[in-house]
Amino acid sequence: MIDLSKYTKELSKLFFSSENILIICHINPDGDSVGAQLALYHYFKANDKNVSLMAPNNIQEFLKWMDGAGQINVFIKDRKKSRTLIDRADLIVMLDFNQANRLGEAEDSVMASKAKKLIIDHHLDPEDFADLIISDPSKCSTSELVHELICEINGAIFMNKPYAEALYVGIITDTGNFEHGSYSSRTFRIVAELLDSGIDKEKIINLIYNNFSSDRLRLQGFALNQRMVVITELKTAYIYLSKDDLKGYNQMKGDTEGFVNMPLSIKGINFSALFIEKDNFIKLSFRSKGQFPSNEFASIYFSGGGHLNASGGEYTDTLDNTIAYFLKVLKENVWRFEDNV
Repeated sequence: MIDLSKYTKELSKLFFSSENILIICHINPDGDSVGAQLALYHYFKANDKNVSLMAPNNIQEFLKWMDGAGQINVFIKDRKKSRTLIDRADLIVMLDFNQANRLGEAEDSVMASKAKKLIIDHHLDPEDFADLIISDPSKCSTSELVHELICEINGAIFMNKPYAEALYVGIITDTGNFEHGSYSSRTFRIVAELLDSGIDKEKIINLIYNNFSSDRLRLQGFALNQRMVVITELKTAYIYLSKDDLKGYNQMKGDTEGFVNMPLSIKGINFSALFIEKDNFIKLSFRSKGQFPSNEFASIYFSGGGHLNASGGEYTDTLDNTIAYFLKVLKENVWRFEDNV
């Protein structure tokens, strides 16, 4: 845990001396990246700052109900407008990522900008591509970190309804509704503050977790019944879905969210993987229990990373070959993780 108070003066200067602020989330934005982005947006708006929002690509449908989500400019949908926002900005705030390539197609434009650049993130081992990097892996989410920083700058708790809803979404999605992640007693104190502010917890839970199509539910059943493999001796299970599988169930962006967590409910399974076939690569998601270092496994073998119990990566090969490689490296290196697997 870092001492956030040491950033108060510098952040206040950056925030309140900037005329045009642009807040950017990462490619394939999840609940935490969008939640943190919208929370910071509502703080700036409450302080009469000129602030814009951008995402490298489309946000998921189940996040679009949040106040301010309609103001997020999508780079791949309107490159001209997005580049204008980048060029106009004198402060660019990047949230929930610490590698420049997580900007997707927007990377070159953002990196060429003369604006001051700030990263606020909670992932390990940040790259050095900003003027100021505030990274605290002890936080369960970037949303939690954003709230702590805003309270430091504000000198007191800042709160309004859209801000509180965005923070709550960020916290519950990055912890799987408190099933994983580095949440702490402080996290729950923050959640208590959000609930005390009057947000409708049940409404938000339903919008996030109970807002899918019937096709998505059928895809989940298919994944568990036909595409889950359990390897008892390795305390591992994985699910794989091909492009044809996804097409057969009319998969939409976000439909496979949470699938990787499900095998961990099996007794004795400590490590879970999800393989999703894309056009030119295989997307992998990892989840683990206890001290199994899913982030280390992702980093070493799948050009990825993340948190101890929640990480991801990718592999450029066929689905079958990727699974074969996964099994090979897991079996060959199980000794490295045998105390945890």
